[in-house]
Amino acid sequence: MKLSATVTVLGLLPLALAESILVTFPSGTPDSVVDQAKQSVKDAGGKITHNYTLLKGFAADTKADSVQQLSTQFAAYNPTVEKDMTVTIQ
Repeated sequence: MKLSATVTVLGLLPLALAESILVTFPSGTPDSVVDQAKQSVKDAGGKITHNYTLLKGFAADTKADSVQQLSTQFAAYNPTVEKDMTVTIQ
């Protein structure tokens, strides 16, 4: 029983370490670059949670260390990578 609980906790650990992020690119960025960025997130063990149509970008759940890699890998296209959070206006 104890081993089962340990395995369950370890199985959930990657989810706990994941960050929800938004990735957007300038409007002139080729679609192929956005697709490569999505694939990069998936290759790092992340999950695309939403594809944007009005913006060139997507939302994803990924590990914190892959966020910096994404920014560096696509720096030539000036992506904006930010933590997904609730914003309120008063």
